[in-house]
Amino acid sequence: MLLEQAARFLRTGGLDETICKVYGCSDGSDSLNGYRARIEHVMDSYRTIFGRTDEIALFSAPGRTELGGNHTDHQHGNVLAASVNLDIVCCAAPNHSSVVRIQSEGYPLDEIDLTDLTPHPEEINKTAALIRGVAAAAHKRGFEIKGFDAYMTSNVLSGSGLSSSAAYETMIGVIMNHFFCDNTLTAVDIAKIGQYAENIYFGKPCGLMDQMASSVGGIVAIDFENEAEPNVHRVSYDMNTSEHSLCIIDTGADHAELTGDYAAIPREMGEISGAFGKTVLREVEEAEFLRAMPSLRRQYGDRAVLRAMHFFAENRRAIAEKEALQKGNFERFRQLVRESGRSSAMYLQNVYTGINPEKQEMSIVLALAESILGERGAVRVHGGGFAGTIQAFVPNDLLTYFKDTIEAVLGKDMCHVLTIRPAGGIVLMS
Repeated sequence: MLLEQAARFLRTGGLDETICKVYGCSDGSDSLNGYRARIEHVMDSYRTIFGRTDEIALFSAPGRTELGGNHTDHQHGNVLAASVNLDIVCCAAPNHSSVVRIQSEGYPLDEIDLTDLTPHPEEINKTAALIRGVAAAAHKRGFEIKGFDAYMTSNVLSGSGLSSSAAYETMIGVIMNHFFCDNTLTAVDIAKIGQYAENIYFGKPCGLMDQMASSVGGIVAIDFENEAEPNVHRVSYDMNTSEHSLCIIDTGADHAELTGDYAAIPREMGEISGAFGKTVLREVEEAEFLRAMPSLRRQYGDRAVLRAMHFFAENRRAIAEKEALQKGNFERFRQLVRESGRSSAMYLQNVYTGINPEKQEMSIVLALAESILGERGAVRVHGGGFAGTIQAFVPNDLLTYFKDTIEAVLGKDMCHVLTIRPAGGIVLMS
């Protein structure tokens, strides 16, 4: 659709049904007006930056939240994740060249020449690496990827554990799939392509959970027993019926110098699995592990053993959480979330770092949230841990008090009230 036609279509409500389907909002709601305004802003900015008014397409790719399965994915375990209503929105069109030009709001323009799809060392940890990596992965599947112009804006909180990088990879994958792959790539294909770009080009050895949750959308249960072909199952549950709100709380902790802490978790779990001649803990029989605990403690230390114990229990919990939501039993799900939070803190031990043990921002915020909730709701570490965010399910009648109390301690806009979005990476309009 021509840009001016698309703008009129949006302003006259032509896109309202799609917006509500993607974000889960209602016709006539304030949030619907906000989504309309944001999309119009992206189109206006595209016109300003690239000076083009020809045919365009609109895209959206969400951030994600981890509902269950803390540090189970890298051991080929089970996770429960969901896309959220924070996303990247993009206006784009092919430019009939070999160069991709992407203007991300607030950042310098990226220009990537796709005649060279080899990894560039100077692009490690930069968005350029993700663009080139996604194009390379699609090319390996037999598609000819060409240039396009794109303007995008994101409200996926950077460093929040909502995985802004996975949302970006999903966005690039959805754009290329639509323009150059005849929309033949599945959501799972796009997730794998995103992981490939992040691992090989961006230089981060991440698992597949983040990309899968962003690309597939809604609540997804993922079994990574076969990592090359994970079993992905969408869970049909409307979180609104729980009368609880999902909150992500920024603890204000610094991620700097935590690489060693993050790396130690899969390394120590790997040491335990290696003692049984296995690569990951998913391949180890728990009963055999328990029998070997005395020797494992002597050889690898108590923390490694505790982290393995966390994996076995957390893997079962992720499955049980999925089953609880499938049955509409939020109370059981809530109990399991609380158990997960205790296990992460006590056994996985990823709520503070031994480098600076006097600084325990995550523990402070967990304690504060628990003191507000009492026996209600649930709270747990979110994502990798050590710094960043915690997750809380807060009864709606407590939500205002909870948010106000948290922000009185941490500062304004540190408690984010989110919703689970029904859709993953998607073409909004073409």
